[in-house]
Amino acid sequence: MNRLELTGLTTRPSQVWGGVRLVPLVREEPVAGLRLHREVYEGLGAGIVELDDRTHYVSYIPHGLVADWSGEGSDARDGGGQSAAYGTQFSGLEAARTVRLPRLAHHRTAKRRPGDRLRFLPLHLALEGYLALHFGGPSTAWEEWSRRALQAGLSPRAEDTYLGWSVRGLGDALRVFEIHPDQCGVMVYVSDALAAAFVVPHPEDYRLLHASLVEDLYGELVHQYGLYGAPVPEFGARIGGEEHIRTLAGLRAAALGQERAWAEAHDSLFARELLDSSYGFERVYRMGSFTLWRFLPPFVRDGSGQHIGETVTDHKGRVAYLKTFRLSDPQIRRGHLLHTLAGADWELSRAAEALGATREELVRRIRAAGFSALLKGNV
Repeated sequence: MNRLELTGLTTRPSQVWGGVRLVPLVREEPVAGLRLHREVYEGLGAGIVELDDRTHYVSYIPHGLVADWSGEGSDARDGGGQSAAYGTQFSGLEAARTVRLPRLAHHRTAKRRPGDRLRFLPLHLALEGYLALHFGGPSTAWEEWSRRALQAGLSPRAEDTYLGWSVRGLGDALRVFEIHPDQCGVMVYVSDALAAAFVVPHPEDYRLLHASLVEDLYGELVHQYGLYGAPVPEFGARIGGEEHIRTLAGLRAAALGQERAWAEAHDSLFARELLDSSYGFERVYRMGSFTLWRFLPPFVRDGSGQHIGETVTDHKGRVAYLKTFRLSDPQIRRGHLLHTLAGADWELSRAAEALGATREELVRRIRAAGFSALLKGNV
């Protein structure tokens, strides 16, 4: 698997609020056998994730998601009582299937829970994969690399992100626009640049997680587009001049044709950078007939947007859950640089040749990317 397949999801006409465009994704049938529950952590937002005995990181963690493939609870269509984490039983939508827990150190980004359940931290799987990119540093003790680089690699690494509340217009757009009855996902655009994709297996899961998008993390580019970008044009179906439209049925057919034209334009133009790109997938956990993955882009510097993310797919590779994060240009450059260095076995002359640059230019790039500590001072 090297691509994202949104089979079974249909695009609906976009909804626009200023510079924010929301594109609903609906399913004719929910994904059978998988539900998502929300686990909210009390406190100010900061949390510690212990990856292993020697590695941990600190980040903003407002909530986790619990994937439930036990098959317990109500029928997939009725959205009634559901089995939540720890077997706690809630009834109806008013409970919101949310478990509130004190803020503790989180053991791993994905951890098995009692029964057929898995708690994972949304977006943190993807961000951990990016931060851990060639984390060990140089694999060969070439003379250019510092003692710290050889002993500690790229530790520590840090990236700045923005809370969804700070993306101008996003909170209002999520609050104002209606949710389609069969909606299971959304594409979020800011100044018509794809900021995030979010997909869940069931409409009730989406209805209860819709507002959580303002608690997600977004990149610097998305924040800047929201702050400085101009309003984007709304979708409008224009039907006129067709002499064959003489009945309501004909008008309805013409309107549906406009919707299909919009869907095709969206998938081939707006979402092309996400759906047409190839990714490197890493399996995180197998959940019965479902698999949780995280993925990284190829880090090819071609000017297009690139995304990291995490997804749950069924046995046919179809997406049941998806959450993505748009990388900024500096983040893409860092990923491209690390890929090139690792591909050249961390030998500077070979890496410079692969980049079409001189050795001195490569050293400048390494320092500009924030990796100065990897090099000896006299390089």
